[in-house]
Amino acid sequence: MYDLIIRGGLVADGTGTEPRRADVAVTAGRIVAVGTVEGDATRTIDATGRVVAPGFIDVHTHYDAQALWDGMLSPSPLHGVTTVIGGNCGFSVAPLADADVDYLRTLMAVVEGIPMSALEGVDWSWRSFGDYLDRLDGHLGVNAAFLVGHSTLRRLAMGDDAVRREATDDEIATMVALLDAALADGALGLSSGWDNVHTDGDGNPVPSRVASAEEFVRLAEVVGRHPGTALGFFPHMGELPRDRMELMADMSLAAGRPLNWNLLGSMSPVEIYRQQLEACDLARSRGARVVALVLPDYLRLRAGNLLDTIPAFTAVFALDEAGRRAAVADPVTRAGLVAAIEEAAAGDY
Repeated sequence: MYDLIIRGGLVADGTGTEPRRADVAVTAGRIVAVGTVEGDATRTIDATGRVVAPGFIDVHTHYDAQALWDGMLSPSPLHGVTTVIGGNCGFSVAPLADADVDYLRTLMAVVEGIPMSALEGVDWSWRSFGDYLDRLDGHLGVNAAFLVGHSTLRRLAMGDDAVRREATDDEIATMVALLDAALADGALGLSSGWDNVHTDGDGNPVPSRVASAEEFVRLAEVVGRHPGTALGFFPHMGELPRDRMELMADMSLAAGRPLNWNLLGSMSPVEIYRQQLEACDLARSRGARVVALVLPDYLRLRAGNLLDTIPAFTAVFALDEAGRRAAVADPVTRAGLVAAIEEAAAGDY
């Protein structure tokens, strides 16, 4: 007798193999059989016409503050997400000093659109990254990991000067020590940005935007000393300058691991993708690896600006929502759209 059998669904197991019709049996919280499952279960779910898949991992979220009052980190679980990674774009809420609480709350309100009333409604009494993780332990309904934000480190090490100038050697050493301690406390890695868009609550460029290339690389070296850690980076909105490409490769080499960067396309016309992906080729040529992140939200028919750059989709996008749903349900129209995507993938898109 199994605890649960999910019958008849299209199983996409995440390994890259073709989805297949199969049953999934679960006992004591673990999958124990996939295929044609004989026998009974305490609970049976008919998944006919549905996709059965492992929980999704959302590698780019900003739930750092929300985790303090919303243990389910909604709406992610409603979309099948069971693991989230926060602290992206160089913004984390730890480590923290008394003098920086107001600055970081205002920063999060501006860059993440979080109401200040929500941010002021929680107790910001943690100081180390370990203290912050302890606040969350046992209170979240999904798996969660958090990166250390470079801008947060700069603020702690440099105060108001963090948005005005490059760091001195001593200040970089302070950031290195803070990052090392945070990683030892359980932080997943480092996130940063040398972008052209983010500003703080005072309208200044966020701290990481005025850092030197040397500072980025020295922090990446710290990440490389901690097994299982990661690098996240926001290089630029739009076409990637050559210095951003070189820096990402340098950071990957310094850490000895891949660097994830966002955002491929960056809400720009389709021809920008080829230019941005040169960063991946450059890194590969130097023995590094940088991986572009894409918003799955773009791949939808309700709104977005990726699919509507493919001519075959023009007529579909001209329809209202009900018409779009009917169009993609029509086998002939659907086949034409699939063919157009395949043609685009083989070309310059």
